Amino acid sequence: MPTNPRLHLKSRLDFSFILVLILFGILWLAGGASQADVAGQVIARGGAWAILAAAILFCRTPSFQSVRAVTLFLSMAVLLVLLQLVPLPPALWQSLPGRTLFAEAAAASGQEQPWRPWSLVPGATANAAGSLVIPVAVLVLLAGLSARARAKLPALVLILAIASMIAGLLQFSGGRLGNPFVNDTPGQVSGMFANRNHFALLLAIGCVVAPVWALQDEAKWRRKGAVALGLLLLFALTILASGSRAGMAVGCLAIGIGLLIARKGIRHELRHAPRWTFPALILSVVGTIIAFVLISVMAGRAESITRVIALDVNDDMRSRSLPTVLAMLQGYFPSGTGFGSFPQIFRVHEPFDILQYKYLNHAHNDFIEIAIDGGLPAAALLIAALGYWLIRSIRAWRPGSELTLPRLGSAILLLVMISSLFDYPARTPIIMAIIVIAAFWLEGKSVRQEK
Repeated sequence: MPTNPRLHLKSRLDFSFILVLILFGILWLAGGASQADVAGQVIARGGAWAILAAAILFCRTPSFQSVRAVTLFLSMAVLLVLLQLVPLPPALWQSLPGRTLFAEAAAASGQEQPWRPWSLVPGATANAAGSLVIPVAVLVLLAGLSARARAKLPALVLILAIASMIAGLLQFSGGRLGNPFVNDTPGQVSGMFANRNHFALLLAIGCVVAPVWALQDEAKWRRKGAVALGLLLLFALTILASGSRAGMAVGCLAIGIGLLIARKGIRHELRHAPRWTFPALILSVVGTIIAFVLISVMAGRAESITRVIALDVNDDMRSRSLPTVLAMLQGYFPSGTGFGSFPQIFRVHEPFDILQYKYLNHAHNDFIEIAIDGGLPAAALLIAALGYWLIRSIRAWRPGSELTLPRLGSAILLLVMISSLFDYPARTPIIMAIIVIAAFWLEGKSVRQEK
């Protein structure tokens, strides 16, 4: 019996989306931590390698034409990390800033200076290189999807946020729901994440995606709109329960941006209603969320607000360590210390007055940490990426533009960048993957254009 080539092509395209679903399922389960030695890293990265191989062997050839900038930035990032593992001649290595102390180790033992990698902690940099298989796999899969499959991506991101929210609510209710694949804190509301700030960021992303998802299907917008409203409320309350102060800020911003993105779509659907209907609807949505937030505060269930009130800057490890972090930036620039090396190098410079039983695993400002780790090349690449985001965002948000998904991608990346001022969300596998989707949307087309 002759095979139908169209049916065969359709099955191949569907298989690409199935791989996307499998990968994000793995990342939801095991991709909520950035620490190198947690069990989830093996599962997340192993799954990404397997799915990447399956995509290359069995899916159609990916087309990177529409996402050339995203491909270029990711390729440059991978290349930069790998270059830090290349051994350098002793004279060149010793000429790099901050190497004197480490060079003395060989001199003290009476050995000749060996060839050493650019990175001061090669094992940590190798781990950083290994983590990049996840964004690479996601980009390859997205580049091979059909327009129909791409239109389902907002629903996929929303499902991830909902599933994480349910896990967080179970924890908030007193259930002992821990994730054996991440280094989470018992009793903390963090969903499937090790860090409640990263959990709150995913919920904030859900707040942006929900209104866009509701307006994707005009025939079902009333029913989906009611669901989106309920999700906004649940996301907001769960962020408050998580205790994340940064999450509370990005959550408020996300709700506003989400409603702003959906504004034209809502107006279009209400075009036959009286003029006062639209502002009344927006006020009712905002008022309902505020009312439930106040109820949560009065009931003592808003842990994020409680932590803001109780904040003491003098006891905050992040603020106390900032002078040392800035000194490290100055001392190792422009060559950097090597990606992933921050915790080890910080211990070399850590003052006695801030020593604790706990160690500082990151600078809690990813922009500064990237400059410390990667030096001038990483800082230049970061500035170029920020400039690209700004230019594409201006195009997406200019008056008269109907590009829904580029606006959504711009908003998600903005939320991640704001969160990165206080934490390191982009280092967790699941947030890495969502960043690639957001960048894919920012450079691509809207859902309605692709259909």
